[in-house]
Amino acid sequence: MRPHPGQPRDHGQHAHWPRGGPQRQPSQDGCILRGAVSCSELASSARAALTHLPTQPKARAKGGCGLIVTGGIAPSREGWVSPFAAKLTTQSEVEPHREVTAAVHQYDSKILMQILHSGRYGYHPLNVAPSPIKAPIGWFTPRALSSADVSRTIDDYARSATLAKDAGYDGVEIMGSEGYLINQFIASRTNKRTDEWGGSFENRSRFATEIVKRTRAAVGDDFAIMFRLSMLDLVEGGSSWEETVMLAKALEDEGVDIINTGIGWHEARIPTIATSVPRGAFSWVTRKLKEEGVLLHTPLCTTNRINLPETAESILRQGDADLISMARPFLADPEIVNKAADGREEEINVCIGCNQACLDHTFKMMTASCLVNPLSGYETELKLEPVAPENKIKVAVVGGGCAGLAASCAAAERGHDVTLFEASQEIGGQFNFAKVVPGKEEFHETIKYFNSRLVLSGVDLKLNTTVTAEELIAGGYDRVVVATGVTPRVPNIPGIDHSKVMLYSDVLGGAPVHGKSVAVIGAGGIGFDVAEYLTHDTSHAATSLDTTAFMKEWGVDMSNTTRGGLLEPVDSLPAREVFLLQRKKGALGTGLGKTTGWIHRATLRKKAVKMLSGVEYVKVDDAGLHIKVHPKKSGPAIEQILDVDHVVVCAGQESVTGIMEPLKSAGVPAFEIGGAEHAGELDAKRAIDQGTRLAAVIETAEAGAVFNQPIPFAADFVRNARKWSGRNYS
Repeated sequence: MRPHPGQPRDHGQHAHWPRGGPQRQPSQDGCILRGAVSCSELASSARAALTHLPTQPKARAKGGCGLIVTGGIAPSREGWVSPFAAKLTTQSEVEPHREVTAAVHQYDSKILMQILHSGRYGYHPLNVAPSPIKAPIGWFTPRALSSADVSRTIDDYARSATLAKDAGYDGVEIMGSEGYLINQFIASRTNKRTDEWGGSFENRSRFATEIVKRTRAAVGDDFAIMFRLSMLDLVEGGSSWEETVMLAKALEDEGVDIINTGIGWHEARIPTIATSVPRGAFSWVTRKLKEEGVLLHTPLCTTNRINLPETAESILRQGDADLISMARPFLADPEIVNKAADGREEEINVCIGCNQACLDHTFKMMTASCLVNPLSGYETELKLEPVAPENKIKVAVVGGGCAGLAASCAAAERGHDVTLFEASQEIGGQFNFAKVVPGKEEFHETIKYFNSRLVLSGVDLKLNTTVTAEELIAGGYDRVVVATGVTPRVPNIPGIDHSKVMLYSDVLGGAPVHGKSVAVIGAGGIGFDVAEYLTHDTSHAATSLDTTAFMKEWGVDMSNTTRGGLLEPVDSLPAREVFLLQRKKGALGTGLGKTTGWIHRATLRKKAVKMLSGVEYVKVDDAGLHIKVHPKKSGPAIEQILDVDHVVVCAGQESVTGIMEPLKSAGVPAFEIGGAEHAGELDAKRAIDQGTRLAAVIETAEAGAVFNQPIPFAADFVRNARKWSGRNYS
């Protein structure tokens, strides 16, 4: 499965694909896996992006990726996603890009630069659009482009492509989907113009075809042009299928080499890449365009939630697409292609689609990284260097959850002698609870990966072993890592010991939940997970495992007969009546993931979960859960009795740190990581990151030190500004 983008004719440093793009080889040795340099089209700044870019694409090229596409580079300041985001508009900006392309070409891989104009999605007051219509997720109302502005913007694309060619790129991808500027011209939803750039579909699509036409004229035939076409807008007023097909043909006629699949606008209220989306769920859209038969020589690339080589190969075998696009999976494991080619699939660190460290970080002005691979994005700063033989030490890690696993494997891979003690019969810790929640099945993959990594790194794993401080002291360990995790916090509520009451660990651990009505105390991430778990009807698979059921649940028209691809969603009946309760006033779920929180809230609404805030818990007795609900503003509380069969407690956690003090007293250098260091809301991202960062320096680290991912100044400023203003942009 060695990916390689065909055999280009030699035109100096630039590659030329015969019209029709890269030629697909037989499945076992020739599919192209495209790993985007950035897991998102958003780049925080030109300096930050280009400082790390040479390292990131080099790792992906070295890892076997045949074709790399950068994150979005603006063709003008107006096209910035945010102020000072990456752009390529002048000759003076070319040189840093040459470092990127040179790094990739060392490994016989190819790289395209994505040209992205954000249009009304720009988070700055300079943003523009075909019409002055503010985006639902935007901050500013855009300025409408004049006819002269439109022509100038088209020239901006062509100039940026020319500069990209000079920088050594093998081609460009023109971003025409996801609701960005080109998409805004194409859709009547956002284009209300009455001139030659609006009105009829021919006029609305002219902006896209003219960009390709002028770009092809500017760069010549020895330069690839890929176009990301929105094939399924998933918004009201989006394109019809007939319009999509016509535009695809027009793009081919104007000189596009590859058409990539775009799914959904950013403002769409249908999940397209989150972990609750089935694997390869949207490849049928690409297949439908192939089956139209209008494209004579342009290969089609499909994308979205393709996180394993076996999924990619299945899509190719069944003829859904000619090429496979992957982005986040390369953040999780830049060696994914090589591992698959070598038959080492069990060693792949699989992207779980959580978005927590990639997209969420991008929107928070933080470095895009990966929950399961904290080295991603920090390749030049966080390095697991082999330890010198004379510095090799004996390390004990207590606790086989995410933090302990990351610390054990990383330390052992560096050359240290590591023993991992786990009290239960399996590794995984809190991930073993998460993996049973409908829509989080991917968490199984992370546990599988760590099982493989433990063996390969030589960690001495001791399951079913509760080790004491005295045993650790007697064991002669040079360092002890306390990763003993958390225990559920039990609130002081009268009747909390009633037989109706269960802890979240009991429920997600498999304890039977009898009855048809449940109250959940606590509406953090665990509370939402428990509510999803309890409302799922176990007589059928979760929609995250069934593409057809998923599309039906979220109202996606798989026949493509409706404009924008939308139908009325069909909600399934919940298995139980569930009340989700929180003490503080205000909306529930505001602390969930920035790009996925809305999905969790919408899912529970579909299951008719009753969400109450401002709740005071009075007592639990045979009658049920007695509560007082305080109004959001002033006024007396309303007393209620929830006649429920069970009350499930998801009221936070407490750190388990019993062995820490005896170790300190004995002078054993010890460290707390993960939940043992800070309980709070369960945070696997922080746990894995802390464990990895500690392992990178464990032989010299000062006892008790805590190593956290640095927060950039911009991210800290934005976070504080939101706190001061009381605004939440999720």
